[in-house]
Amino acid sequence: MTAQELITDAEHRMKSAVEVTAHDFQRIRTGRANPIILEAVHVDYYGSETPVSQCANISIPEPRQLLITPYDKNMLGPIEKAILKSDLGLTPNNDGQNIRLILPQMTEERRKDLTKQVHHRAEEGCVAVRNVRRDVLHHLQTAQKNKEISEDDLKGFEKKIQDMTDKFVAEVHEIQKKKDAELMEI
Repeated sequence: MTAQELITDAEHRMKSAVEVTAHDFQRIRTGRANPIILEAVHVDYYGSETPVSQCANISIPEPRQLLITPYDKNMLGPIEKAILKSDLGLTPNNDGQNIRLILPQMTEERRKDLTKQVHHRAEEGCVAVRNVRRDVLHHLQTAQKNKEISEDDLKGFEKKIQDMTDKFVAEVHEIQKKKDAELMEI
């Protein structure tokens, strides 16, 4: 792989790490209803583990409520059990046609716990970006030892990789600040 291909690959991998971190932040529950919180909840749908979103319609009738309408009414019970078994901490209300999930107002303590989770996940995202940097630098140094690139080229590529790393780490921190603000919003 040429040095330029390594840098292009590094940029793609760093961008992916930021996107994964942003997606993980969406799964952290805030005070508002968001169907993404049900993404990790799977139900036994005719013998196969299926996400709730694939066997039911999920809507937001109110800012702090999710309405789950199964495509098959026989799935009401299994969906309700799957939500109870999940780590969401929500109690489903089954009315025979739909399941309503009412998101309670979060306490200050819960907000702080979620903020800690966001900080931890952000740090994992930054580590992933830095791991890409380390990997690419290792390949570039190996290429320099094998006389495939000059020492001056190596220094230039190292600076380019470091600038790219700084940019993506800053993106992770920016996403983290937005999520922190969202969590602390009452």
